[in-house]
Amino acid sequence: MTPLIVVSYNIHRGIGLDRRVDLDRIAAVIAETGADVVGLQEVIRQNGAGHADQAAYLARRLGMDLVMGETRAHGNGTYGNAVLTRLPVVCSVRCDLSSPRREPRGCLRVDLALNGTALHVFNCHFGLAFRERREQLELLAGFIRVSEEIAGPRVVMGDFNEWHRGPISRGLKQEFASPMRRRRTHPAVFPLFALDRIYWDRDLEGEAFHVHRSRLARVASDHRPVVARLRLSPRATPTPYVVGDALPPAE
Repeated sequence: MTPLIVVSYNIHRGIGLDRRVDLDRIAAVIAETGADVVGLQEVIRQNGAGHADQAAYLARRLGMDLVMGETRAHGNGTYGNAVLTRLPVVCSVRCDLSSPRREPRGCLRVDLALNGTALHVFNCHFGLAFRERREQLELLAGFIRVSEEIAGPRVVMGDFNEWHRGPISRGLKQEFASPMRRRRTHPAVFPLFALDRIYWDRDLEGEAFHVHRSRLARVASDHRPVVARLRLSPRATPTPYVVGDALPPAE
């Protein structure tokens, strides 16, 4: 069975360490990974042509489909998380992870068709404060538990902003069977902190997990992308897609 390349990448609104906005550079980094599914954080969608809609621009450049999960307004557009995919999109839903008086945050779940089964991809961006992240972990856990009503393997990825090993690492490690090792991704030029992670269910076999290292990845954003090479386990049973009224609530 063909492996699936899954990537999580905080693109920092397209701003590189040289302070230039260069979406072509971001697209080149993603292309280097050979990604089939990409979870992006800190993405801008503004009305207008070209680079104004970063999510659509990257999707076009990479020849991938786009699902956007807005978390707040940004100018005459929106800002949030996006999923780019080469797999067929079945449906999507968003969970609000925002805390009072803090920057709005969210998790986007996109259900994809993978070899006759449904793959549920969760793309998250957590907050900067410790207590905020504790609350967001509880919200995410509730969202994931509701989503368990929909059969099929799950992948959770994103920028969790956990600078040291803590409740996020412990909580998600208990939930997911993936032997995910922490990999340093921030700051991109000389990574010290493992902020960006990917977790997966036991129905997916992890063949490799690494931080993408290239000349472009060192400067394109303040984060480096993390890459997981997964394969659907032969033990996995194909599961029907669930759409419409059977989906969990969006908020």
